[in-house]
Amino acid sequence: MQKISVLFVTQAAVIAAMYVVLTFVSSSLGLASGEIQIRLSEMLCILPAFTPAAIPGLFLGCLLSNLLTGCTVIDIVFGSLATLIAAVLSYQLRNHKYPLLVTVPPVVANMIVVPFILKFSYGVPLPIPVMMATVGIGEVISVMVLGSVLYFALDKRRVIFHQSR
Repeated sequence: MQKISVLFVTQAAVIAAMYVVLTFVSSSLGLASGEIQIRLSEMLCILPAFTPAAIPGLFLGCLLSNLLTGCTVIDIVFGSLATLIAAVLSYQLRNHKYPLLVTVPPVVANMIVVPFILKFSYGVPLPIPVMMATVGIGEVISVMVLGSVLYFALDKRRVIFHQSR
């Protein structure tokens, strides 16, 4: 069994904390929930390209954010699992010749999962395909646009995550 380092746990905890804080910022701006969501915290979904610690960090950050912002149990469970699956898939794409492919799994996972959560947990009356489009647009903004900016800023300073890669 591989030992988990203090650095790994610390990075995961910091990522989780940043996710929670950015979700609260988004929530205070009215952007974090509903049919159209632009969670600023979702830009952190590019972090598996830099460190495997981002996988538990993003999962725990999403789980805590959903718990602390009063989401339903279905949202807490399935929203967090969507983030976990997306983080694992993004991590697997980290060495691809097109590095920004790491932005695709979070967008797709949330486009598929979140509309069903909105429909069956919150009773949003819009058709699932419409919510897939609206959630997808928000994810493209959060992950592909803002996440890409973060990716290139961090890529220049790869030493930040050097020891955990």
